[in-house]
Amino acid sequence: MILVGQYDSPFVRRVAVTLHHYGLPFTRNPLSVFGDFDTMTAINPLRRVPSLILDDGEVLVDSAAIIDHLDEVVGPTRALVPRSDAERRKILKLAAVASGLSDKVVQLSFDRMFHSGEHRSATFEARLSSQILESLNFLEVQANDTWLCNSFSHSDVATGCMLGHLNLRLPEFMVQGLGNLKALQERCEALPAFQSAAIGSNETVPSQL
Repeated sequence: MILVGQYDSPFVRRVAVTLHHYGLPFTRNPLSVFGDFDTMTAINPLRRVPSLILDDGEVLVDSAAIIDHLDEVVGPTRALVPRSDAERRKILKLAAVASGLSDKVVQLSFDRMFHSGEHRSATFEARLSSQILESLNFLEVQANDTWLCNSFSHSDVATGCMLGHLNLRLPEFMVQGLGNLKALQERCEALPAFQSAAIGSNETVPSQL
């Protein structure tokens, strides 16, 4: 399998962490949606990451859809989410909040990167900031001294990757409080699967388009 994308994307990293945790071998094509925009067309018409190219050539897109496939590959006893019940719903909900929060961080950081002061919307930035803060506070309440749910799950992977990306792009949102989430991030980053998908210093976005 070939994973397409850079690890500074929390969505690409989430897939990579899952692959490493499951022990599924893969190689990576670290294409950038900026620097390799035209090349991406042949892989994903949306020119987004991640994409996962299977051994038979089939291309899967969207991190949630890719992870759903990986869960199917390893089977229900190894998957990081139960097949049914309230625990499954809770894991998927928290993973969705973390992934949605990552999307807001991407939007806000890109808006700051690619628009000068006079071209920014204060209303838009305030809206995104409130979504980020409220979602962080929600996840902070859910976190405790172990994992978000009964055991390590997709909710932890998504949240850990989100926090790594947040600290990289908008660290000011992690300055005050959020002790539970900071501890969760430390636990995640200590895992071999996270360390094997560390964000490289050369995996960045351009300062302008």
